[in-house]
Amino acid sequence: MVTTRFAPSPTGHLHIGGLRTALFNYLYARSCGGRFHLRIEDTDLDRNVKEATEAILKAFKWVGLEVDGEILYQSKRLDIYKRYIQQLLDEGKAYHCYMSKDELETLRETQRAQGLTPRYDRRYRDFKGTPPSGVAPVVRIKAPLSGEVRFKDGVKGEVCVQAEELDDFVIARSNGVPTYNFVVTIDDALMEISDVIRGDDHLSNTPKQILLYQALGFKIPNFYHVPMILNESGHKLSKRDGAMGVMDYKALGYLKEALLNFLVRLGWSHKDQEIFNLQEMKKFFNPKDLNSAPSCFSPHKLEWLNSHYLKESPADSLKELLVDFELPSGFNTLSPAQQDTLLEALKSRVATLKEMASEVSRVLNAPASYALDKLKNKAQALEVLKTLIACLSEKDFSSVDSLDVALHALMAKMGLKAGALMLPLRIALLGEAGGIGVKETLFTLGYQTSLERLRAFLAL
Repeated sequence: MVTTRFAPSPTGHLHIGGLRTALFNYLYARSCGGRFHLRIEDTDLDRNVKEATEAILKAFKWVGLEVDGEILYQSKRLDIYKRYIQQLLDEGKAYHCYMSKDELETLRETQRAQGLTPRYDRRYRDFKGTPPSGVAPVVRIKAPLSGEVRFKDGVKGEVCVQAEELDDFVIARSNGVPTYNFVVTIDDALMEISDVIRGDDHLSNTPKQILLYQALGFKIPNFYHVPMILNESGHKLSKRDGAMGVMDYKALGYLKEALLNFLVRLGWSHKDQEIFNLQEMKKFFNPKDLNSAPSCFSPHKLEWLNSHYLKESPADSLKELLVDFELPSGFNTLSPAQQDTLLEALKSRVATLKEMASEVSRVLNAPASYALDKLKNKAQALEVLKTLIACLSEKDFSSVDSLDVALHALMAKMGLKAGALMLPLRIALLGEAGGIGVKETLFTLGYQTSLERLRAFLAL
């Protein structure tokens, strides 16, 4: 059975690069009818942040990545790791190293001065003497002295590392806490992880983990190392470019569907398709189709996708989504039909929910100023609006269609082109020459508010 996992360290909020990794693992498991696990790698007690774990779980809940089984916390498994460390010591596959940090740094400085790659010199590998007093030892694995570590990466292809490039790396610190590579190997093996999809910043860890799999007699999983996400200039993604926490995107008004669709296309493709719902992602995703080149984060592409999903969202869904955003109190006093009309008119004009909330306020709050410079013939505009006030009745406001009929009747009666009526009417109602349709604005505001705004404009 295909079994994948996402294993973040709770040292900060879940960023979109992490969410992309989680999504790839989730989709592969679901596409094969397999299992997807979440593991919190919280053994670094000095750097763990409780809020970070909560933020990860909150982000998963928001985007809808369901996890199979219990969430696993490494901090609760230290006894398991110690048992396997002792096993390696007992089998002579690992050893205690009493070299102090100062000694190790002195060794490295000497190696650098000689033009050598700094590395531990294995001085305690076969040590049989009396251990130095007062030194808490680390535990190191006995890496092979010759040969190579070779594996087939699903993205990078054949990867080969010479044994001489791997030193006897530490698997347990002097305080007894196991190191990252060790606990990852143990957990992936015990969780029966079949496929590991992760960022290519972990590529250098893989040979070390393979040595541990081999030393412990565990089955080695399949590896897929995904290139990082770059900004549009080809550099590492920064917060300014979009490397924010996942929930920051929610706060900015992005829909989860748009964010997942955007992320799945950063490094993966299926024919020429651009728009994917979650079911389609589950159906089509295969890690063998992951790209070997870095992906480009395009804010414009994300906005385009978000605009698409906003346009596809019915008004009732938009109302639920807008609960998290500040709307003017007047929105709740509108009838359901008025609310629906306003949201339907706005959803094709905005890119985010936050922008939509702002536009709702712009429509419902009376204008503080008017774009009078847009009116070429102010005298005609005033005459048209006075006639409109006299002609409109409360009955005309029963629907958008009835308002459309009334406006066209007035234009026919006065012999006006559409612009001669619509432009001054829009400026009087909204203060600007642009915005949603005039008939939608009138219906949303209602008879009394529309007339109040028209009279206020004429008084000005």
